[in-house]
Amino acid sequence: MENITYKALRVEEQADGSFTRKITELNTKDLPDNAVTIQVKYAALNYKDALSASGHKGITRNFPHTPGIDASGIIVEDKSNTFKVGDEVLVTSYDLGMNTPGGFGEYIKVPAEWVVPLPKGFTLQKAMEYGTAGYTAGLALFKMEQSGQVPEMGPVLVTGATGGVGSMAVSILAKAGYKVIASSGKADKHAYLKSIGATTIIDREAVNDTSNKPFLKTQWAGAIDT
Repeated sequence: MENITYKALRVEEQADGSFTRKITELNTKDLPDNAVTIQVKYAALNYKDALSASGHKGITRNFPHTPGIDASGIIVEDKSNTFKVGDEVLVTSYDLGMNTPGGFGEYIKVPAEWVVPLPKGFTLQKAMEYGTAGYTAGLALFKMEQSGQVPEMGPVLVTGATGGVGSMAVSILAKAGYKVIASSGKADKHAYLKSIGATTIIDREAVNDTSNKPFLKTQWAGAIDT
């Protein structure tokens, strides 16, 4: 594959320990020597991305760096012969956007095992509208239902309900027919939580048990605790 100049958000550490962010031009020859090259079309915005972009060494050890822990796009090259040029794919999890240049650049190079074919019914944009947060919330409900959870058992609690995973969980649960109890400390977000499917909204302190009792009365049939 020929070397391609592209734009990316670059986070750089300064001599005084501060961090700067700017859109800059890079070249694909400087990306990691991984099998699959993807032209990025969309990337979600995650809490980890904000941490990486602010220089959090618990997320990203080495700078300069391009954040973006998920991305969707089109295969440009695959040395593993797993995918064809032009295939629509997405990447989430693993090390993308942490210590591997991420989705806030127009190109990424990743191992083939990180790459997932775009699911039927999704566009590249829709995949990133759900993003890692939607994927996490969806997996949570999937595991609960594998263990026998059904709407008829009663309401399901979601903590941190206005956050990325929390709001996706509220919406997905409601769509799946569950009554959702949304826990949040943000009083100004009640209308928003109702609009995405919350049946009832409670303050975050209501789920913080301080009784020290070993058993309490059952209040919810299940919970997604973000």
